[in-house]
Amino acid sequence: MQLIDRPLGNVKDRSLADSGRSRIEWAATFMPVLAQIRERFRNEKPLAGVRIGACLHVTTETANLMLALQAGGAEIALCASNPLSTQDDVAAALGVHYGVATHAIKGEDNATYYKHIESVVASHPHMTMDDGCDLVNTIYSKHNHLLKDMIGGCEETTTGVIRLRAMQKDGVLPFPVISVNDALTKHMFDNRYGTGQSTIDGIIRATNVLLAGHTLVVVGYGWCGRGVASRAKGLGAHVIVTEIDPRKALEAAMDGFQVMTMAEAAKVGDIFVTVTGNYHVINGAHFQAMKEGAIVCNSGHFNDELDLDALEALSTGKTVPRPFVEAYKLKSGVTVRVLGQGRLINLAAAEGHPAAVMDMSFANQAMAAAYLAKNYKTLEKKVYPVPEEIDEEVARLKLAAMNISIDSLTAEQTKYMASWSEGT
Repeated sequence: MQLIDRPLGNVKDRSLADSGRSRIEWAATFMPVLAQIRERFRNEKPLAGVRIGACLHVTTETANLMLALQAGGAEIALCASNPLSTQDDVAAALGVHYGVATHAIKGEDNATYYKHIESVVASHPHMTMDDGCDLVNTIYSKHNHLLKDMIGGCEETTTGVIRLRAMQKDGVLPFPVISVNDALTKHMFDNRYGTGQSTIDGIIRATNVLLAGHTLVVVGYGWCGRGVASRAKGLGAHVIVTEIDPRKALEAAMDGFQVMTMAEAAKVGDIFVTVTGNYHVINGAHFQAMKEGAIVCNSGHFNDELDLDALEALSTGKTVPRPFVEAYKLKSGVTVRVLGQGRLINLAAAEGHPAAVMDMSFANQAMAAAYLAKNYKTLEKKVYPVPEEIDEEVARLKLAAMNISIDSLTAEQTKYMASWSEGT
């Protein structure tokens, strides 16, 4: 394959590289599954000659994924999938110590964000690894000429999968994509336990608020919402859930949470967390109804879950009383506090998901990339689930790393489960 001259990348401060390397190595100690895959990749080189363009949260866990892909023979260019999610020391270490061209600066403006995506596109990737579909969207919209050399992609998030399935429905999905988000070992654990813990961590770091005794509203009861609700309840919060899906609303009620409309919840909530992947789920009318000092944050991928333009229009001004806190003074006299500019609070104000849970998510990513490299010629331009054998292998490897053993079916049980003639 043709060699491409790669820029060194664009990071905040390369002198942070040693600190970043220490934190990357620390995270690796909690990622035994990915470590095993990295060793396997080093021996088998399933990604030899493949250029991967990655648009992901630049964290210690992501760095370990990059090292596994690199061990498999891949050439990588990486940018941030969110302007506030980059860990600057990690970005520096990836370039300085590991040779991964990294284009990411925490707090970068919108123009720089897309400039960094363009830098990844300039590497002429054969494969994308996306967290929200911005990279795929940019290539399809502005660099259609690159598609002839592309073999596929992987997508990490619910939001990104929604966009990709919309592209498939409209007949414009440019190549096969594996929805890593749909692997059970991803969304059941990453979304529930990872988002649950890291969202609460971000809220507390940003505000130092005591959750016990406060009313916390979880907007959306998917896997992420379940995680946030359960962790908030465990810390003593009174949890309210809002939903549009009657089945999820019923599940929330059966789990012991109060369920109501957003219009009702807006009047009584102290803290609001959006986790829907949808647009303006907290709007101007909801902001107007909130009580003094309400705290609002988002743990879905994009900040447009909050209608911040409407909030601006309702306000006479805003102050920044703490890092990652913007206090909007409404014309009514009420103050509403928005955390992390409405972006992912767990990455804006904290460190994102714990490495132990990202171990499974990124093991799926790495193995899905190898699967694409091997099988892309037989795949259609569709969104595919992670092959079940990969999902199961990740679970087996994780159990082994945790020193947990499970039973196996006996021959008699296997026969029984495959039979229709056995009865009482």
